[in-house]
Amino acid sequence: MAKELTFKNPGFSERIKGMLGVDFYRLFHTPMFYIFLAIAAIIPAMVSAMTMMPDQNGKVMEPLYSNVWQIIAASEPLYIIKTIADYANMNMVFIFGGIMVSVFIGHDYKSGYVKQLFTTHAKKQDYMISKTVTCAFAMACMCVTYLIGGTVGGLVAGYSLEVNAGSLILAILGKMVMSLGWASLYTFLNIIFRRYFGVSIASSFFFGTGILIIGVAAVVENLAIPTAFLNLFLYGSSVNACLISDAGTLITCMAVSLLWTVIYNVLGTWILSKCDVY
Repeated sequence: MAKELTFKNPGFSERIKGMLGVDFYRLFHTPMFYIFLAIAAIIPAMVSAMTMMPDQNGKVMEPLYSNVWQIIAASEPLYIIKTIADYANMNMVFIFGGIMVSVFIGHDYKSGYVKQLFTTHAKKQDYMISKTVTCAFAMACMCVTYLIGGTVGGLVAGYSLEVNAGSLILAILGKMVMSLGWASLYTFLNIIFRRYFGVSIASSFFFGTGILIIGVAAVVENLAIPTAFLNLFLYGSSVNACLISDAGTLITCMAVSLLWTVIYNVLGTWILSKCDVY
């Protein structure tokens, strides 16, 4: 008597492992990833170096910073941006990273990969999780190249190296941890605007710049509403990771990043399950 063949559906860990394998393979084999790593290193180096260039009258421009590490993280938590020096730090990675996520996910739809994937792989949550993890890894790598470029640029400009090493490390880790939350947000936005590539890039850029928190903070500043609270969902606690960071800062970044990830993955999965994904 012939035996009946039975096929066991792969479990969650097997499915995720397979999808992550595909996504990481695509990430490492596309020039886009390495281009954005280079951009993340070049931009802070240029910002530091350009502050020492002569202006139109031949006078040396006044430096934006007094310390090498201010290009990495602000001196204190920021909820309202007052100068460009406040804005120009490792948070810029979340602007470059948003554009990279848009390109990465946009290619899924342009190439027909999504249609093929959801024909054979029905779990929409797996797609959200895999894209979030892969893009978070990419942005964390961009944080590393940004650190290298920013440090080299600051040294060339002759800035001071004085810093509380522990706070600096916690600030860097806090921003890298926030890569997960930002990646989940960008994946969610690109699911919403999956048919409109230009809009997805624009939306990622808009949220990455922090314009939302700057605008809202400016409005409520005079309304006795604590602006420090706004960063939790409007700028992901990234503004907390500064040169006076402590263990509580890192814990806050971790908690907010995980909360963002859960919320945006659930919402993204729901949208994918209710709408035409092609």
